[in-house]
Amino acid sequence: MVMTRRLLTLCVLYGTMLPAADRASIEQLDKNWIKAVLGKDFAALDKMYTDDIVYAHASGVVDTKATYMEKVKSGKQVYKSMEQKNVSVKLHGDSAITHSWMRVTGVNAQGPFDDKVMMIHFWVMKNGQWRLAAHQTTRVDKMP
Repeated sequence: MVMTRRLLTLCVLYGTMLPAADRASIEQLDKNWIKAVLGKDFAALDKMYTDDIVYAHASGVVDTKATYMEKVKSGKQVYKSMEQKNVSVKLHGDSAITHSWMRVTGVNAQGPFDDKVMMIHFWVMKNGQWRLAAHQTTRVDKMP
């Protein structure tokens, strides 16, 4: 009986600790994405994005991996700052969703921008690596 309780306790503890670690590592992926975008680390972004990523901007423009990377490389899309708040992570087997609020500043084809957005990232596990398969932002009037 004592052994059963101990085993049950270990299973419960392991089951609650593992998702917390996964959530933290997924949250870190978003931080790594911000660092790579601001630092124009194209090698990191290339590894981070799936080849068929759907990259949807708050403006309604939807980019492929190639078109988005070209915008950033060419200077048509320049990010000056990204401030992420209130990140939540939802785990679903070999995929994860992050939802957060962002203030993003920079310059694009329309000129300087200072956007407040809600952001969703869809991360998938591919060949043992977490990869970003979808990015979606929506403009909001105020941050929570």
